[in-house]
Amino acid sequence: MTKRDYYEVLGVSKTANDDEIKKAYRALAKKYHPDISKDPNATEKFKEVQEAYEILSDPAKREQYNQFGHEGPNMGQGFEGFNFGGGFGGFGGFEDILSSIFGGSRRESGSGRTRGADLRTTITITFEEAAFGVEKEINITKYDTCSTCSGLGAQSKNDIEVCPKCRGRGKVVMEQSTPFGRFQTETTCPTCGGKGKIIKNKCSACGGEGRVRKPSKIKVKIPSGIDDNQGFKLSGYGEAGINGGINGDLYVNVSVKPHDIFVRDKLNIFLEMPITFSQAALGDNLTVPTLYGNVNLKIPAGTQTGTKFKLANKGITNSRTNTTGHQFVVVNLITPSKLSSEQRDLFTKLSRTDEKSSSLFDKIKRFFRS
Repeated sequence: MTKRDYYEVLGVSKTANDDEIKKAYRALAKKYHPDISKDPNATEKFKEVQEAYEILSDPAKREQYNQFGHEGPNMGQGFEGFNFGGGFGGFGGFEDILSSIFGGSRRESGSGRTRGADLRTTITITFEEAAFGVEKEINITKYDTCSTCSGLGAQSKNDIEVCPKCRGRGKVVMEQSTPFGRFQTETTCPTCGGKGKIIKNKCSACGGEGRVRKPSKIKVKIPSGIDDNQGFKLSGYGEAGINGGINGDLYVNVSVKPHDIFVRDKLNIFLEMPITFSQAALGDNLTVPTLYGNVNLKIPAGTQTGTKFKLANKGITNSRTNTTGHQFVVVNLITPSKLSSEQRDLFTKLSRTDEKSSSLFDKIKRFFRS
């Protein structure tokens, strides 16, 4: 199913400021929270709202989303691009808002449902794979929903009973006498561990947890144009939740190997090309390598070292914007370190000609004369 635009999810415009985004998120998070909402699709909508706010509330992630959208680096896998320059953190504000609304944490109050942990990994690709896009397989060991009991943690539904101590609330009220009077505090039920239920016959595969730790293989499509140290989030591909909680997310950092001859600057590619004195003086047709194959480049007579030539649209294409960069070829004059006797004679004869006829040499001559 196609993902909705994050701005549409929160009901804000693309020019909305941080306060407007936060206000919209607060209202929707409270409306669709699974513990209080009557909507049959509350869990899915709540997750959608969380995901949208997590991206749009972070300036770096929002910029990446505005540039790449769901297709970059999404490609239908449910992930959003972001830059890893600041690390994986940044969820403090997101959690604080949830706490301010419900007074709770990642565990859903009164249900025992706990969101699965987020995971992080790094994938290494080549320069060409980053330029053209590639499909990769991520191998990671994580907690997944137990296939034997489908996450129940019990051998059957009949083996699950409501906890007699907390009566399914997952919390109990403790009363304590102090010199200042009697105080009541609410704490996690010690009998069921906050789950609100007791399992008589636990699943033999997961031991009652409802999930098992095992290797997983995840195929992802990395779009063209992704750069070194950028990354994306695979929503729901983290560890399985506990007691029916939603899955965590998987954050993937992309490391791009350097190329032997090409250097990248955003969507442009730079190549240093050595040329001889003869080629620089007389001009020549050079065979220049590009990511798309060899091309012919004509350099004019009298080309100076450091001259930059542009090969239009031979750079990297951003799959989201369909914008293609260019390749720039910088020619560098190579001074021969060893000369044959014939070459030495030719250079000696050349030195007797008027080599120093440029305006720069003329300026230097006038300086010494003065």
